[in-house]
Amino acid sequence: MSQSFTDLGLIAELVRSVADEGYSIPTPIQAQAIPVILAGRDVLAAAQTGTGKTAGFTLPLLQRLHAAPLAQRAPRSVRALVLTPTRELAAQVEEAIRTYGRHLKLSSALVFGGVGINPQIDAMRRGVDVLVATPGRLLDHLQQKTIDLGKVEVLVLDEADRMLDMGFIRDIRRILAVLPKQRQNLLFSATFSDEIRGLANGLLNSPALVEVARRNAESELVAQRIHPVDASRKRALLSHLIGRGDWRQVLVFTRTKHGANRLAEQLVQDGISASAIHGNKSQSARTKALASFKQGSIRVLVATDIAARGLDIEELPHVVNYELPNVPEDYVHRIGRTGRAGNNGEAISLVSSDENAYLADIERLIKRRVEREVIAGFEPGTAASAAPPAAPRRAQAQPSGRSGQPERKPRPQAPQPSRKPDPAIATAGAGKAPARSAPPAPRRDNRRQTPALLGNQSRRPG
Repeated sequence: MSQSFTDLGLIAELVRSVADEGYSIPTPIQAQAIPVILAGRDVLAAAQTGTGKTAGFTLPLLQRLHAAPLAQRAPRSVRALVLTPTRELAAQVEEAIRTYGRHLKLSSALVFGGVGINPQIDAMRRGVDVLVATPGRLLDHLQQKTIDLGKVEVLVLDEADRMLDMGFIRDIRRILAVLPKQRQNLLFSATFSDEIRGLANGLLNSPALVEVARRNAESELVAQRIHPVDASRKRALLSHLIGRGDWRQVLVFTRTKHGANRLAEQLVQDGISASAIHGNKSQSARTKALASFKQGSIRVLVATDIAARGLDIEELPHVVNYELPNVPEDYVHRIGRTGRAGNNGEAISLVSSDENAYLADIERLIKRRVEREVIAGFEPGTAASAAPPAAPRRAQAQPSGRSGQPERKPRPQAPQPSRKPDPAIATAGAGKAPARSAPPAPRRDNRRQTPALLGNQSRRPG
């Protein structure tokens, strides 16, 4: 018999919030993590994206704070700190905190870098119960003494593997140095790499181990296929596949920001609506592109690995590796964007001969050979003699930027922080959703979109 959220020890207010979203059955990682977090233990947890890890720490975190309310909160203080690698993930986590905390008298704030810091300073003056932040902007606040971490009771490192990949380890250590030694630590990661275990050994105290997926496992619901093709004909093949299959929603990965811009522009020239997201785009441009993609007004979203980390796109049918990643674990993260919540998905990789070494590393990691299929008219070695098939030209939405040109990084009007992505700030009390400078993309409906933030599990919050 399946457990309920009440069986896990959650209070009625939180169970009600979960029920408000239409869910009653916890996911495996929630069933394992929630009781041990409520018991006050440190946790080392790994799960594939889309398994519900956000609610796995959000729900018990809110309950612990609610159970020990403060008579008076110190100025600029924080009771629970959640660190994430990207602004998109930070926004999603803070959204989950407000969604689940709607029936509790707890406050939250969202801090990440890029726009003005003053609204964030104002939001933190009275202190908050939960702060969700990216490491770089948090260090800016610490340097200016506008946030006080001396009273943190719980620390959460979300997607810790990606934070290490992005070079945040030094920032994380500087933040850890100012935290109280007596606190609960929760480390969540997509995988248990040797680097993650090393971080955990120095951070966690006799942690409970939660692991609900095979190490570096790809989803069994994702049909994987490789199309060998010359590098110079990848764009033509991608346009051909989108047109032949009438794909309406495709997430395409490139290795570089410039490559993402160029491909989005070329797809528009082929009559396929597309936009690019990456670290050089402003937060408003990224939010707009993601909203358009979710709503179906553009068919293709071209992204870099870092920009796509933390994106939850419900029932995404197609992922395309336009270029293979040079880190094999990133392949698993990429294709994990589809095949979620019990839905089937398709992951296509366009592989040229110079990427064979990357492919070998990927297949060694996932311990399987991915099916190859050569598309007629795009056989490798025919690039010199074959002209790309003509694509119909018709009016379509342009990628971000004017006249279909790739969006250039805007010229700064004032000195900008050198370290990290665009910031946004939000605070929330019980049942409130105050204005934020970079809100998440609009929801299609409350029942289905919020679970995307919280794990995308059918009838299970994430």
